[in-house]
Amino acid sequence: MAGIKEVAEEAGVSTATVSRALRGFQHVNDETRAKIMAAAEKLNYPIAPIQSKGHLGRTNSIGVVAPYISRWYFAQVISGAEQALREAGFDLLLYNFSQMKGRERLFQHQHLKGRVDALIVISLPPTEEEFDSMLNLGVPVSLVGMHHDSCSSVAIDDVAATRTATQHLVNQGHKRIGLMSGRPDDPFNFSVPQDRRKGFMQVLAENGLEWDPSREVHGDFTMNTASRAMDDLLARPNRPTAILCESDEMAFGAMQAVRRHGLKVPDDISIVGFDGHEMAEYSDLTTIEQPTQLMGEMAAWSIMERLRKPSAAPKSMILPTTLVVRNSTRRLSPNEA
Repeated sequence: MAGIKEVAEEAGVSTATVSRALRGFQHVNDETRAKIMAAAEKLNYPIAPIQSKGHLGRTNSIGVVAPYISRWYFAQVISGAEQALREAGFDLLLYNFSQMKGRERLFQHQHLKGRVDALIVISLPPTEEEFDSMLNLGVPVSLVGMHHDSCSSVAIDDVAATRTATQHLVNQGHKRIGLMSGRPDDPFNFSVPQDRRKGFMQVLAENGLEWDPSREVHGDFTMNTASRAMDDLLARPNRPTAILCESDEMAFGAMQAVRRHGLKVPDDISIVGFDGHEMAEYSDLTTIEQPTQLMGEMAAWSIMERLRKPSAAPKSMILPTTLVVRNSTRRLSPNEA
């Protein structure tokens, strides 16, 4: 798909000039603007020419709603979306909140109305009331990490991906497998932890492995909380021979706790993460790799396509994941299982 660089090369101008022309800035002469529009049309650039701010109600801004911005997954998705939007001449307005009051203010008081041309919502399952509020804004909405019939969406199959990770441990001879999940009292009701737990439990059941609830601890998707949770798990009797962590950051915390207890990964316990964090390679962590930045880019492109073709039907995309096997897991001998 052609980007702003290709349009600039075709028109024989800089990318900054392309951006200014598509945003309707007045200090681009008519001849240059026409040349840029022709190049964009020739290359099927997926943005209709954007007029000056306020023209036809356009703001040239895309809103991105995320419950967290410091956590790795959200930062990666936002980065991918921002890059795609910036190349297309859009500004990104970030709406971040980590408490329910912020969520209520955003949706109930319609802080978004008139401020954005479209909306990207990252892994935050809105209530039906909130969905109605978003749709009533009259702008395209794209979802990341979840699906809804009325919106474009891009996600992975969390159940299938976790099944792959869990089956990897089973195939290595592990029968006592632990789980590090999110908060049981999650105020946001994220679907990802539930889906990953579902995939984990399915594989245990299919392989005839008995589930012991004492093998589950809650790491809240942060390294520090996960490290303390792993301390608790390691102090319990009949500890598991392997543990699946629902995120790489939790896996890093678990690995830290194992070392603190004088144990080794994978000699004493195998650990699998989930995400494809850049530090996973340096930690030699076996993990499920998901295309986080690409998800942000695809969400941005789908939004821009809807702006170009308002009548286009919403599209739902499932991106693939990959099991990356490293040295944080090992095969058990028959007498260890």
